[in-house]
Amino acid sequence: MQEVFFKALLQKERFCRVENARAWLFRVTSNAVIDRYRLLKDHVPLPDDMVEEDEMTIAVDDLSQCIPRVLSELSQPDREAITLCDLDGMSQQRYAEIKGITLAAAKSRIQRARMRLKKQLESACRVERDEQGNVCSFTPRPPLT
Repeated sequence: MQEVFFKALLQKERFCRVENARAWLFRVTSNAVIDRYRLLKDHVPLPDDMVEEDEMTIAVDDLSQCIPRVLSELSQPDREAITLCDLDGMSQQRYAEIKGITLAAAKSRIQRARMRLKKQLESACRVERDEQGNVCSFTPRPPLT
């Protein structure tokens, strides 16, 4: 209850503008209880000899071998968007500012570049999927020299 009271105090004037304070308090209390129980879960690490990678994880990890080659085959704008935002970790907001476009336009540009990368990966590396749509195998391509 102390945590819920503290959260209500942090809201200051906004708490007074809440239409249904009782519902707000109930939701905050529920979330606090859920968070508390989530933290109480006991986690027991598995011994090293029990940890086993499944085939899907190995296939997806190995698929990263195809990315440099396929990325080099994309158009310069697509390659730049993926490199800056996905590989270098630049925020989409920052990318939009650098390019002088809106955030919505940047998100669309990045999403289209990702779709073209996916399509190129699937065709160039002959990606095969299982019934659930997960990558199960592919044919690696030699890297560019």
